[in-house]
Amino acid sequence: MKKFYLIIIAAIFLVTLYHYPSLPDKIATHWNASGNVDGYSSKAFGAFLLPVMVIVITFLFVLFPRIDPLRSNIQKFKKYYEGFILIFLLFMLMVQLQIILWNTGVKLSPNSILPIGIAILLFYTGIMLDKSKRNWFIGIRTPWTLSSDKVWDKTHKLGGKLFKISAILAALGMVFTYLLIWLIIVPILSSALFLFVYSYFVYKATKKYSK
Repeated sequence: MKKFYLIIIAAIFLVTLYHYPSLPDKIATHWNASGNVDGYSSKAFGAFLLPVMVIVITFLFVLFPRIDPLRSNIQKFKKYYEGFILIFLLFMLMVQLQIILWNTGVKLSPNSILPIGIAILLFYTGIMLDKSKRNWFIGIRTPWTLSSDKVWDKTHKLGGKLFKISAILAALGMVFTYLLIWLIIVPILSSALFLFVYSYFVYKATKKYSK
């Protein structure tokens, strides 16, 4: 699987290097909720920030299972974790392509492509959460999920469903572009907050019935 990571990372750099001479001295790097540019960066910084970030993040993704005290648990859902990394890298390639295209004259709004990319990433995150086992780096890590396999499993089963629902709402952003930020940010934050609280109550219930 790691060779596919390298191929995608190489593609991100090659696309950037190929189009670099055609980029203006100041390039658009940020868009507001309406899809209008509201942030610019210097050519070199704007072009290579994302590719460099991808290398660092991928390195951490690969490192985490190696240093986790519960790495044997990560092995139990390794293929789903590796699938997540692959989808994440493809998403980042899509983001970089949008930035490059916009700054070379092809005004492809991020609002037209990011919702579906985010939706796919969230939906697969839901799949991975559902399959995950207790560990220190990957998943919904609260004091209560980390202290109990039972709490971890129940929280992540629900988390998988909530992230899939969040994915569907994010995809709706392609149609209701004026609600894009709300359809992406609110479901994710609401799910995270709910799961944090839920894991506490599951832990308390587990302790109560174990007495």
